[in-house]
Amino acid sequence: MAATVLYMSMSLDGFIAGPNERPDNGLGDGGLRLHEWVLTEPRDPDSGVPGRPAGVNGEVYDEMMATGAVLAGRGTFEPAGGWGGDHHGGVPIFILSRSGPPAQAAAWPLVTFLDDLGTAVVRAKEAAGERDVLVHGAGIAQMALAAGLLDEIQIHLVPVLFGQGRRLFDHLDATQVELEPIRVVEAPGVTHLRYRVGR
Repeated sequence: MAATVLYMSMSLDGFIAGPNERPDNGLGDGGLRLHEWVLTEPRDPDSGVPGRPAGVNGEVYDEMMATGAVLAGRGTFEPAGGWGGDHHGGVPIFILSRSGPPAQAAAWPLVTFLDDLGTAVVRAKEAAGERDVLVHGAGIAQMALAAGLLDEIQIHLVPVLFGQGRRLFDHLDATQVELEPIRVVEAPGVTHLRYRVGR
């Protein structure tokens, strides 16, 4: 059965974007630094998807690109230009949003806007089949954790301190969430940490 897996690159001090984040600066000032580990190869000219990095980073990239659906919030989707309507491999994309889709979404048949997290998770898991659901973004991660709907967390921990920006786990309740380590992998420029979320 599909698992919901958060995939996020993060600074050592917990930031997933630098300061001054806005639609034309989606990762904030200096935020691209968090993705250098995966941006070592040229992008595909047709899809815009980064090329596969070498070695261990490539193996982690393959896992992410093998997911069968994407679940994100508008705060991640829109600054990324909606990924041009196709995050990877033609998989369905489910966007949690309190307001209707933007006009350009009509040209993106893979994208579905939903206003309920539980429904979005169920639909994404159904669409993914036996593959995992790639969960992306701070807001959606925090909501899914609070609702008990996030199965795993994969952090690509980058050895840099941002000091300011958007933190991944900034607005969680005071209740502790236990994580079971699944894997720790050292790779050039990044440490990949994977955890199962305790219930």
